[in-house]
Amino acid sequence: MRSPSFALLALAIAAFGIGTTEFVMMGVLPQVAETFNASIPTAGNLITAYAVGVVVGAPLITATCARVPRKTLLLAMAGLFVVGNTLFALAPSLEWGVLFRFVAGLPHGAFFGAGAIVAAGLAGAGKQASAVAKMLVGLTMANVVGVPLGTLLGQQVGWRATFAVVALIGVIALLAIARWVPVMPRPQGAGLRSELAAFRRPQVWLALAIVTFGLGGVFACMSYLAPMLTDVSGFAPSSVTALLALAGLGMTAGVLVGGRLADRALMPSMYGAMALLAVVLGLFMFTAGSKVGAAMTLVAIGFAGFMIGPMVQTRVMLKAGGNPSMVSAAVQSGFNIANSIGAYLGGLVIAGGFGLLAPNAVGAVLSLVGLSLALVSGLLDRRELRSAGPDGWVGTPALPARAAVGGRNGSAADSEAAATPAS
Repeated sequence: MRSPSFALLALAIAAFGIGTTEFVMMGVLPQVAETFNASIPTAGNLITAYAVGVVVGAPLITATCARVPRKTLLLAMAGLFVVGNTLFALAPSLEWGVLFRFVAGLPHGAFFGAGAIVAAGLAGAGKQASAVAKMLVGLTMANVVGVPLGTLLGQQVGWRATFAVVALIGVIALLAIARWVPVMPRPQGAGLRSELAAFRRPQVWLALAIVTFGLGGVFACMSYLAPMLTDVSGFAPSSVTALLALAGLGMTAGVLVGGRLADRALMPSMYGAMALLAVVLGLFMFTAGSKVGAAMTLVAIGFAGFMIGPMVQTRVMLKAGGNPSMVSAAVQSGFNIANSIGAYLGGLVIAGGFGLLAPNAVGAVLSLVGLSLALVSGLLDRRELRSAGPDGWVGTPALPARAAVGGRNGSAADSEAAATPAS
């Protein structure tokens, strides 16, 4: 029997590659622009094209492949990832580059959607969120290792070499998934209609709104972090990469801790993470003037912000019902929308003359909105439990786990809050 640990490692390797290709473009953008004789803003369309691919690919691919076994889908997405990045490394012009970046972004959401379900299914009862977190560690480690090394490789050898290596990581992930991820039974009743039915549930929309606004607070800060650190904190521009890697360490720790806390008490942990994020973003407005204070707060922001990831991913799967693939993939769309909203609002207050630290205030407000939505979701849980009867069971488990999913008190192992009480 294959070890679940190796299967989770295979998923983490793929997540590492995906995270690297998404964010390393920001580090090599000047070299890409020079190659294609384009301005930096024009070359920035390569970043936008990838984000559009994520938003489009998550629902489209998941809907098209609703009846495809999840291991097969993971292999197909890893293959598409390799193709997209290989083609981009060979792109003859900026126009072709934009197209190939779009292709590279297509498998992003569908992979994480299916991967989160597979990770949860590999875990025992009460360990689903921790399993999802172990996959997401690959994404955070991309910011610690993949992006700095990819940027350095792009500067020393050329950006094409960076994306060739990214494609190679995809090949390694493909082989690891084929070897270590077990074939899991296709869920009963799988199909487009059952996947879309999950979006009729208010709790699903609340969970997606939580990730959009909660993580929007992180990106309001992170999008303008470089000028904050250089112009306000006094760091040399050459130090920014190391500071971003430091933030990545905070993100990695946050994902792992967030997964463990979610397994114990999902909703209370989410409330705490949202509140902590709002506090540290607000605190950054006062600590940014000190190099030590800025570095410490930066780690705290990464920690608090990415604690939310496994919590929301688990929450949305619990609330989606028996076929959560499309909703799980939609979390990645919400993540990218959060990126756009945070960056836009942060830029708006800077342009309005409120200063470079103003995006942190925007981020704190967005986090408080996310906290408010989480509280509303928790209140709905209590109402559903009261209407379910004295035993507290309100339907069938949402996560495909090796052991039965049950329990109370808002943990990730809680039963699904469906509308009809169990008989």
